[in-house]
Amino acid sequence: MSQSLINIAAVAGGGALGASLRYGVMVLSGRLFGMFFPWGTLLVNIIGSFALGVIIGIFALKFTPPDWLKLFLVVGIAGGFTTFSTFSLDAYTLWERKAFLASGGYVLASLILSVAALMLGLVLSRNLS
Repeated sequence: MSQSLINIAAVAGGGALGASLRYGVMVLSGRLFGMFFPWGTLLVNIIGSFALGVIIGIFALKFTPPDWLKLFLVVGIAGGFTTFSTFSLDAYTLWERKAFLASGGYVLASLILSVAALMLGLVLSRNLS
């Protein structure tokens, strides 16, 4: 099997696992805490960000993984579980590089533009004839 196919399979398998884990957290949090507040989303964002921090820290300091394993864990599982973890890593990486303005701008732009894009998408879809 070619390296490209191995990488695609790693991302796909990790993504399926991450999405399944997200679903489990969402169902469990709904049962435990109710549906009034988005506890499930908050939990997966926090857990995913923490897990990605641990994974990247280990990869940076202790272990250089093969590409397929990094893709499986970071893009697949973490990405399928929550893309917020990747957003958190990007924001911190900019901060760590002392690109404070870029980091702050990225956080603000991501928050404001993502919510605005969601609102625009909702408005457009609600107004389709």
